[in-house]
Amino acid sequence: MRKITVEVPERDLEGAQALTGLGVTETVRAGLKTLSSIRAQQELRKLRGTYQFSIDLNTLRDDGE
Repeated sequence: MRKITVEVPERDLEGAQALTGLGVTETVRAGLKTLSSIRAQQELRKLRGTYQFSIDLNTLRDDGE
């Protein structure tokens, strides 16, 4: 854990808190997690079409039954 002090526009913070319904710390954490998730999605998009699956869709569907 790392403690930080940041200055943010009050309007932006209030808007974010209204969206999350959380306090300041939780809202900032949610924002950071969202950015991290976006980054992971971007990395996965770069791999799109570069991986060949060796199992077909019907086999995957039948596996759970």
